[in-house]
Amino acid sequence: MDHLSADERSALMATVKSKGNKSTETAVASIMRAAGIKGWRRHPKRILGRPDFYFPKAKIALFVDGCFWHACPVCQRNMPATREGFWRNKIEGNRLRDNRIRRALRVRGLHVFRVWEHAVMSGSWLHRLLNALDAKGSVK
Repeated sequence: MDHLSADERSALMATVKSKGNKSTETAVASIMRAAGIKGWRRHPKRILGRPDFYFPKAKIALFVDGCFWHACPVCQRNMPATREGFWRNKIEGNRLRDNRIRRALRVRGLHVFRVWEHAVMSGSWLHRLLNALDAKGSVK
């Protein structure tokens, strides 16, 4: 049993700051470094949505999405049994926010890439990214 009331728990949880999925982002950074990809910035404050990686010359925003938190259509992770309504709203809110940000970035002339957590090691995203960077004259 939780010793805090629902309001106290909510206030406490609101103080927890997001740090992102460090292990997945670190893997993506390592893969890009190994491929010789340079010219990216992490979490730029001036870019809407603060993409995990941003390529200013190519105007590419790359987001690394956790399968649970962003409602991966492939993995379809199970919803927690406790407070199911809360989690459905939270994850649906994340999905809607992702779509809103993607559209806004595209309107501003940026190309948006999403790499799902389950696909990080597959390399298919890396080929797409390399092609996009090459097309914009920004490879290596």
